Amino acid sequence: MASGTFGRLRRIIDRFGSQRVAVLGDLMLDRYIRGSVRRISPEAPVPVVQVREEHTVAGGAGNVAANLAALGARPGLIALTGRDNAARELSDILSAAGVETGSLISDPAAFTIEKTRVIAEHQQVVRFDREPAFKLSPSLQKAALNAVEEHLKAGAGALILSDYGKGLLTPHVIEAAIQLCRKRGVPVFVDPKVEHFHRYKKVTCLTPNTTEACQGMRLLQKDGRDAVEELGKKIVGTLKCLSLLITRGEHGMTLFNNTGGRMKVLHIPTKAREVYDVTGAGDTVISALALASAAGATLEEAALLSNFAAGIVVGKLGTAAVTREELLENIKSWTKTA
Repeated sequence: MASGTFGRLRRIIDRFGSQRVAVLGDLMLDRYIRGSVRRISPEAPVPVVQVREEHTVAGGAGNVAANLAALGARPGLIALTGRDNAARELSDILSAAGVETGSLISDPAAFTIEKTRVIAEHQQVVRFDREPAFKLSPSLQKAALNAVEEHLKAGAGALILSDYGKGLLTPHVIEAAIQLCRKRGVPVFVDPKVEHFHRYKKVTCLTPNTTEACQGMRLLQKDGRDAVEELGKKIVGTLKCLSLLITRGEHGMTLFNNTGGRMKVLHIPTKAREVYDVTGAGDTVISALALASAAGATLEEAALLSNFAAGIVVGKLGTAAVTREELLENIKSWTKTA
C-alpha cells in the first residue's frame, strides 16, 4: 500500500469521532460461558465443562453499534427489547460501550433474545437460545420509524439495517426506513437476511457473504472470481442498489460499485493474519463501511477500511469490536510489509 493511501485512510479515520450513525435492527444478548473439559459425564455421553468464566456482550444490531462506538463514532441504536433482566443488562452494556440507548423500544409482550454459548478451550460445545416468537404490532413499527426519523433529524450521516430475521425489520419497516433516508439523501447500508433480500432495493450498499448472496438470488453457490462477479452483477441489476460488498472469507471481499451507471468491480484480498473466530465479523464490516462513508470516504476506501477491520476482529474470540487505534495500527503494519 502506498504511503499516500495510508495518509488518506488515516484522515478518514480521524473524522470518525464527529460522525453520527443510526442502527436499526435486531438486538440480542450474547452470553459466553467458558471452561475446560477433563471428563465425560456418567449420565450421558457428553463432555462436562468446568466453568472458569462467564461474560455477556451485546449481539446482533447491538454489536454493530458497539463497533461504531469503538471506532469513535456516536451511534444511536433503534431496537426492540422486552422488560426483563436481559434488557436491563443489555442497556448497561451498551451505555458503557458509548452507545445511545434512548431509542431502545421496550414492550412488556416482547422477550429479549438471548444466545448462550458454552465454550471449552477454543471449541464451542453447545449454544442454546431464548427466542420466543413475537409479531411486531403496527404501533411498534411506527415507534421504530419515528425513532429513525429523529436520528436523521439529529444529523445521522448513515443508517445501518442489521437484519437477523428476529422480527423488527418487517417489510413495511424496511421500505419506510429506506424511503425516509432517500428523502434526506442519507446512505443506507444493509446486512441482509436472505428472506428479505429482494426488499432492499435502491439502497447504498448490501454486505452479504457469498452464501447469503447466492441464497438471496436462489442460485447454487460457485467458487472463483468469475462466479462471484457474475453473481454480484445480477444482484446489483436486480436490486438497483448503488453498490454491493460480498464478503468471501479467506478470499477477502469483492466490491461492486455502480456509481454513475458504470459498474466497477474491485477484489480486495483478506487482511487477516490469524483467524480464531468469525462470529460478528459481518457486524464489523458494515460498521466500518458505513462509518467511513459518513466520514467522506469513497466506496472503495470504505471497503478497504472495512476489510482491515474484519482482519482484526476474526483474530479475537467471540463477539468483539475493533478500536480506532487497532485499525490504524493494522493499516500501518500492512503498509510497512506491502
